Amino acid sequence: MSLMNPLELLQKATEEGVAVAAFNVHNLETIQAVVEGAAEERAPVMIQTTPGTLQHAGIPYIAACVREAAKLYDIPIALHVDHCPSYRTIVQCIQHGYTSVMIDGSKLSYEENVKLVRKAAETAHCAGVAVEGELGRIGGTEDLLTVDEREATFTVPSEAKAFVEATGIDSLAVAIGTAHGEYHGEPKLDFERLTAIRQKVDVPLVLHGASGVPDDSVREAIRRGICKINIATELKIPMAEAIRECFRNNPKENDPRHYMGAAKEAVKEVVRKKIRLCGSSGFASRW
Repeated sequence: MSLMNPLELLQKATEEGVAVAAFNVHNLETIQAVVEGAAEERAPVMIQTTPGTLQHAGIPYIAACVREAAKLYDIPIALHVDHCPSYRTIVQCIQHGYTSVMIDGSKLSYEENVKLVRKAAETAHCAGVAVEGELGRIGGTEDLLTVDEREATFTVPSEAKAFVEATGIDSLAVAIGTAHGEYHGEPKLDFERLTAIRQKVDVPLVLHGASGVPDDSVREAIRRGICKINIATELKIPMAEAIRECFRNNPKENDPRHYMGAAKEAVKEVVRKKIRLCGSSGFASRW
């Protein structure tokens, strides 16, 4: 299949009480692991890249790899740039075939944030590309962006409604107690806040920082309206451990096909588990 705009996926997921899993990738092996795992689960999937990954691998390389991967399988696949503060980079991603973008103006004032997000939304919509926005700041570290826990602020339901209307975004990432990176202790999500946001906002809702969130909390978030779950750290950890294990067993190993192959399989296992948690196994049959 060709890469697709994920808005229809997210809308249907919301209607049916499931979520689309969105995985951050960094190289060919992680792309393969995500697509193969999703295909085995017969699930739609969103492949995400941060600005740091784009700097590391290059937009043309990432876009070409994901585009070709999508042709190999008959499941819906969307390509998304995550937490991008640069309008210029957003435009470059759209030019190379990304089907979804997230413009991050969280460091700006509310007024400047709205202005930047609205500009990105107008540009993306002209190209048939979906736009995700975020209101409230999610703590932790995402790529090159760090938000101290004391600076992290939760999404205010009434402000969420105004933000969506002012910017024209297609989906909204909400801050309800999750964090990017690894957690120090168990995260406590504000489910009542999520319910209030769902009642105010009619666009699909996204949960960032879901790596490390207990399964029961993820299921409850989906039940209350989350339809996209972002996973990043929980892919990186098993990938690194698989590579370390390979060298522990064979210190003289020098073939990347061996240690990266092991890493790919470790990532795929997590991908399948998270898709099942989202309830989206078999959901690809709708397309």
